[in-house]
Amino acid sequence: MKNLTNEELKEISGGGFSFSILAGIAAGIAFIIGVIDGLVRPLKCNY
Repeated sequence: MKNLTNEELKEISGGGFSFSILAGIAAGIAFIIGVIDGLVRPLKCNY
């Protein structure tokens, strides 16, 4: 097995789906659902 140097380790980029992209998509979907819910069934504030 070959040990990698620090320079070689810095050049490695991970593949796959980034967690930040997944979190952004989930937040966008939740926001859109909230907007649609607010338009369809508006509720009075309790404050």
